[in-house]
Amino acid sequence: MLFSTPLVRGTLLRRYKRFLSDVMLDTGDQIVAHVANSGAMTGLAEPGMEVWLIHCPKPTRKLPWSWELVRIGEFLVGINTMHPNGIVAEAILAGTIPELDGYTGLRREVAYGQSSRIDLLLSASDRPTCYVEVKNVHLKRGTAACFPDAVTARGSKHLGELILMAAAGHRAVMLFLVQREDCDYFTPADDVDPVYGRALRQALAAGVEALCYDCRLTLDGIGVYRRLPIRLGGGA
Repeated sequence: MLFSTPLVRGTLLRRYKRFLSDVMLDTGDQIVAHVANSGAMTGLAEPGMEVWLIHCPKPTRKLPWSWELVRIGEFLVGINTMHPNGIVAEAILAGTIPELDGYTGLRREVAYGQSSRIDLLLSASDRPTCYVEVKNVHLKRGTAACFPDAVTARGSKHLGELILMAAAGHRAVMLFLVQREDCDYFTPADDVDPVYGRALRQALAAGVEALCYDCRLTLDGIGVYRRLPIRLGGGA
């Protein structure tokens, strides 16, 4: 996924009301930027951090600036939770995720289950339909990528829907996309949301597959990089 316009560097002053941030641009201008992330963003939204924004002035947008990346040490981290579905879709079509290769059809945001929409629906004439739920991951603890960073009843519901798809004979996949490249493995954040941790383990026991991939991030764009191992630990 390439950014539509060159990113602009700034310094984070504060994040507030979840979806707003004050940023001082390197030009000396202070602006308000949209934050496309409803999570806690633990460790990613401290005042003084280097951030990168995209400028998209359109009549339909309240704010022309959007926060895209934050620098943590030598690495960039993506904070926009609207990107993962598109990033994964591009990777599947490019053959970058071999576990999801070989399908001839790919549809996004398809209605299924109990008033839900599956992120990606893969189809082919020679195999079961594949339901792929994508979750954005950017919380890091030690060398582990962790999800979620806030309680997510919606996430637990999605796992329940995947269990039903697997029971019906379809292929069901939970894919965690880590928008950073400085982690060694993935584990559920049981202390943040123990209900989700239990739901994930139940889903895997019921035939749902789990995959985790991280991303290579540059100022030009974000792309799937490598598969990370999943460690479930003891649970909560």
